[in-house]
Amino acid sequence: MAKPRIVVLISGSGSNLQALLDSPDLGGEIVLVASDTPDAGGLARAVDAGVPATSVRLADHPDRRTWEAALQDQVAAVRPDLVVLAGFMKILSGTFVSTWPTVNVHPSLLPAFAGAHAPADALEWGVKVSGVTVHYVDEEVDHGPIIAQRAVPVLDDDTVATLHGRIQQQEHILLPEVVAAICAGRVTRTGRRVTIAPA
Repeated sequence: MAKPRIVVLISGSGSNLQALLDSPDLGGEIVLVASDTPDAGGLARAVDAGVPATSVRLADHPDRRTWEAALQDQVAAVRPDLVVLAGFMKILSGTFVSTWPTVNVHPSLLPAFAGAHAPADALEWGVKVSGVTVHYVDEEVDHGPIIAQRAVPVLDDDTVATLHGRIQQQEHILLPEVVAAICAGRVTRTGRRVTIAPA
């Protein structure tokens, strides 16, 4: 039986992509890495791993709708079973994210601190625990059903950089675990409730 086909969307250095590439038991095949940023470091990581890589830049299109259509065409061409947003910093429409199962990794315990500045927001709020969430993506920002979470303590001397660094360490563990569970058919979604069966 063929392995599930995975597309990973990135915007930056691609450390979560690297965690997926390095996973010995992902259970699926990464068939494309795409970025909205041509100089994203993650594209080089994909090439080094022998994975096709491409960029679809918003500035090269007349509007956001045509940019997304171009991105969707690139993704559709490789017939994915799963799309993973791994540090992808553009908002996608409901049309896009409903075409394939799409998951995202976010540096907070959602629904707390959605948006692009979660570690900074957590520090400003003074919380004692933050963490990482892997969730299905819907048409709202950081809103889709939660698949898995992992807590990360906030230390008294934390900066945004140190807190985010420790959160990323957990992202690199949790995201491959969730993707592997999805590829193995162990994830069940009923409305907003998501369960993961034991391996």
